[in-house]
Amino acid sequence: MILDPNLLTQLAPLDLKARTIVEGFISGLHRSPFHGFSVEFAEHRPYNQGDDFKHIDWKVYGKTERFYVKQFEAETNLRAHIVLDVSSSMYFKHFAEWSKLKYAIHYAASLIYMMHRQRDACGLVLFDEEIRTVYPPKSSYSHVRMLYRELEEQLEDETKKATLKRGSASANALHKLAESLKRRSLIVIITDLFENVDNHDALISSLRHLRHQKHEVLLFNILEHKSERELDFPDGKFLFEDMETGSELEVIPAQVKDDYKKKVSELTHKFKIACSESGIDFEEIDTQSPFDLALLAYLNKRKRLV
Repeated sequence: MILDPNLLTQLAPLDLKARTIVEGFISGLHRSPFHGFSVEFAEHRPYNQGDDFKHIDWKVYGKTERFYVKQFEAETNLRAHIVLDVSSSMYFKHFAEWSKLKYAIHYAASLIYMMHRQRDACGLVLFDEEIRTVYPPKSSYSHVRMLYRELEEQLEDETKKATLKRGSASANALHKLAESLKRRSLIVIITDLFENVDNHDALISSLRHLRHQKHEVLLFNILEHKSERELDFPDGKFLFEDMETGSELEVIPAQVKDDYKKKVSELTHKFKIACSESGIDFEEIDTQSPFDLALLAYLNKRKRLV
């Protein structure tokens, strides 16, 4: 289901937008993933607001006069950290309705909604040149509301914040994160990978550090494919600005497009191979595409972990 960005923009607050995205995705699958990927019964737990009534154990209610629902194995023991890049390059957009950051925030909110529905503990980490914010994983409703409020603050004054020059130091942030996490978790990283090419080896090293610490890693490379991969601009001369440093370069895209696409393809392929060799799941997200493939990639990863 393709959702109109203008319609989503009119919805408020962010948790309502997340619910709309996820429910639209579910309707496209023709079946809900919230029944648990495993139907093996684990235990009972008290009924919580929002639980599906069909999971209530009426026999237990007849004995206790209290509502309990059957909990499935897929609902237990998953801790996840959503690690979101908020550096200046994430404010970029040209063809897309939304900037990379706005798209990423709505995707992160959708993951939080999905994780909460599945009783997973979810945390949030924001970084640019350094780690800015850390919320440890919890599964309570009040905690989820706090995560939504943090993401909503990132959406405020987007135009003003886009003028700030905040670089990206993914490798340093991920190394620090790897050192700080004490319990095995799923690390979901959402970034545009806007790193100097010379720093790619350092970034791979930081991802391997997370794997060495026994964490599962799912890396989402968010980008505007038409401009950043295809360099598909009209004929003419363009002035490109580095959003993190402010440096400028005048370019005629038609003259460099072929070489640019070849070089980017080679670098991306090399990065994907390095991720694959380290057991890191790598997915690209195009900001002009619906959220479906990214949500499905997360669900497939989760299915393998429970």
